Amino acid sequence: MIKQTTGPKTGSMLPILFNTVLTLSALYAPQPLLPTLSRGFAVSNEAAAALTTITFIPLAIAPLLYGFLLETISAERLLKLAVALLTLSELFFAASSSFPLLLVLRLLQGLLIPAILTALMTYISQHSSKETVQRSMSIYIAATIVGGFVGRAISGAIANQFGWQYSFIFLAASLLLGFAWLFRLPDAPQMTLSRPNPKALLQTLQRPSFLPLYLVVFCMFLVFAAVMNYLPFRLTELSEQADELRIGLMYSGYMMGVITSLAAPSISRRLGGTVRTMRLGLLAFAFFLLSLAAGQIWLLFINMFLFCGAMFVIHSTASGLINRMAGSGSRGLTNGLYVAFYYSGGAIGSFAPGLVYRLYGWNNFLLFLVLICLLGFFFSHRIAHLQET
Repeated sequence: MIKQTTGPKTGSMLPILFNTVLTLSALYAPQPLLPTLSRGFAVSNEAAAALTTITFIPLAIAPLLYGFLLETISAERLLKLAVALLTLSELFFAASSSFPLLLVLRLLQGLLIPAILTALMTYISQHSSKETVQRSMSIYIAATIVGGFVGRAISGAIANQFGWQYSFIFLAASLLLGFAWLFRLPDAPQMTLSRPNPKALLQTLQRPSFLPLYLVVFCMFLVFAAVMNYLPFRLTELSEQADELRIGLMYSGYMMGVITSLAAPSISRRLGGTVRTMRLGLLAFAFFLLSLAAGQIWLLFINMFLFCGAMFVIHSTASGLINRMAGSGSRGLTNGLYVAFYYSGGAIGSFAPGLVYRLYGWNNFLLFLVLICLLGFFFSHRIAHLQET
């Protein structure tokens, strides 16, 4: 059993948050460089885009393995190993002159990134009490949002000035600093580690309210990934002046998630609890999704802030709730399942709704996603009544 603390201290949270930002930066750093990589390696746009999509495939599967692994080794040990390997992979990526090798390296990173994310969530939950875990997870979610935005922005800026290779050299140097900082983490609380039990996965899913909550997260990120992936195509439909800069600025709403994630515990208290907040968040998510049918780019820009804000309220609330429900046991597997369901939704959302968009247009695409939102809302009603604290 884990001896709970009152919550991660500032000294331990700083290296955790720094590595969280860098991990998400590594995930999204190639996105603004895809046209440059396409030209530099003489491959098609679709092939270059695979540098992003190939990384999401392991993200939907690997967290389950790491969840089992975290039942046998400490989160700190897994974290140090995975961050070290991710650092090396970024250096090899910068030095590569072969596009197939870039794909292999991105696949490897897709295996390492969920190890880091699962270990980070497990470390935070292990060092938090039941009363503080919601707040701690909200701070973690805010760090992932910053990482997603910073990774895109800085890699593009560095590549524009010095060349795309230097973006990944800078990222590797930052990860090396993050790796060194991990050795400043305080010793883990005393805990009893056990051998992985294959039945533990099924037992976790059979626990009251666990599977419905995972399905809420799956639906939520499926919808979010679909909008993020196909928004550029919508902008080019609306305006011939929608160049890369204007499209990039449209993602500014993503940063709204930092505010709503940090405010999620306060929002939950005001709305009467985490489950109620999640349900209302799903309804707001669906409503703001419909608002994206606006035909004016300036209105679409504003609505993206609201849409992203609603999404991250749900995300931060759900991640805190699942760790409270897990108590002090099997948090590695609990968080592994969370990350797996999250990115499984993202993997499907990144391509499947596109068929609806191509065949029936943007508005029907949004209506299809609203149905997915309502399905998530249905699953939220399947969550048993929990004692709110």
